[in-house]
Amino acid sequence: MSRIGKLPVSIPSGVTVTLDAHSVNVKGPKGELTHKLPSGITVEKNDNTLNVKRASDETNHKSLHGLTRSLIANMVEGVTKGYQKQLEITGVGFKAEVRPYGLQLALGFSHSIEYKAPAGIKLTAPQPTQILVDGSDKALVGQVAAELRSLRPPEPYKGKGIKYAGEVIRRKAGKAGGK
Repeated sequence: MSRIGKLPVSIPSGVTVTLDAHSVNVKGPKGELTHKLPSGITVEKNDNTLNVKRASDETNHKSLHGLTRSLIANMVEGVTKGYQKQLEITGVGFKAEVRPYGLQLALGFSHSIEYKAPAGIKLTAPQPTQILVDGSDKALVGQVAAELRSLRPPEPYKGKGIKYAGEVIRRKAGKAGGK
């Protein structure tokens, strides 16, 4: 039995969970998320908990058991607390500005980059060198943060670019100088 899969998912107050034959719908104060269940995996709702069950002990059912439970737990946490990723911009003249469509980024290229935020994601820049990505879907928040980082990943010589907050950039030595 999967150690993670057999753990129940508690449903906090203010969150409603709707179960269909092949999907789970979670609605809370931060939004609404839906997950399609894979075949062989079922979800049962008791009082204030959700239990994930699998049809058999086949390898694919075992692997999907814990995954489905984790995804549902992340959905419940996302609609209650939400998720946030913080990015830092390093470099002379590099900055981010909030626009109605998302962000306008000046990253040392000849033109500024306009990044349009997908639905369900809120992009803010409390400082010109800081970006906050907020949302209720954990995977989408991570995907948007990765896309922003990929616009100008940090380079190893001076560390210029966009990096995650707390990320350590391995530095390389520059040229070796004279003889």
